Amino acid sequence: MHRFYIAPENWNAHPPTLTGPEAHHARDVLRVERGNRIVLFDGEGREMTAEVTDVAPAGVQLRKLHEARTPALRCRITLAQAIPKGKNMDLIVQKAVEIGASEIAPLVSDRTVVRLDGADDAAQKQRKWRTVAIEAAKQCGQNWLPQVHPPRRVGEFFNETPRHDLRLIGSLQPDALHLKKILADYAAEHRERPSSVLVVVGPEGDFSPAELNLARSNGCRPITLGPIVLRVETAAIYCLSVLSYELLV
Repeated sequence: MHRFYIAPENWNAHPPTLTGPEAHHARDVLRVERGNRIVLFDGEGREMTAEVTDVAPAGVQLRKLHEARTPALRCRITLAQAIPKGKNMDLIVQKAVEIGASEIAPLVSDRTVVRLDGADDAAQKQRKWRTVAIEAAKQCGQNWLPQVHPPRRVGEFFNETPRHDLRLIGSLQPDALHLKKILADYAAEHRERPSSVLVVVGPEGDFSPAELNLARSNGCRPITLGPIVLRVETAAIYCLSVLSYELLV
């Protein structure tokens, strides 16, 4: 069945109704009809099977058939990603949703190629990436939608981000440790796995020395991703995949 997103504040509407872009997609692209069954989700774990009762220009009205709740993942993973050039951030957001990230924080670093022209540009990019996240969740069956933050400078991000059980940063420095060892050391010290992890991934050319020092001073432990220098999008997917395998199941 086709999946559609309804914001949490509109979840308990009677009757449930698709409006805006979701209604357009259902009505004009997928051509849903009365009697069709679809699946709704709110991005906070709730899922509903519903039947289409009316298709109109104002929206698609539905009748609830069944509602369920998907438990939250056991570890909250935040990806802080320096914005790469081109459309690679779209890909990173898409894969972060599929792998199970809880938050995505786009960063503007000293070596970031992309430049933002004020608050309006930053808000526009945030809306775009949130749309990418919703589409990815619809496609892959993910009922938990990650929070997509507005782009921020690295220093601003560390000043505002809450604490995590474990903070990591991808690094090309010689003292960087393998992620497997850091996770093993954490488990040995705390007798449990972390319930929240921050992983920071740099731009093309890595973070500047000042940014790396700032990250270290804010508790980020440098991790190596192996002997091969990975592309930005590959590094993000690699880190999230390892953390998902080790911490989410």
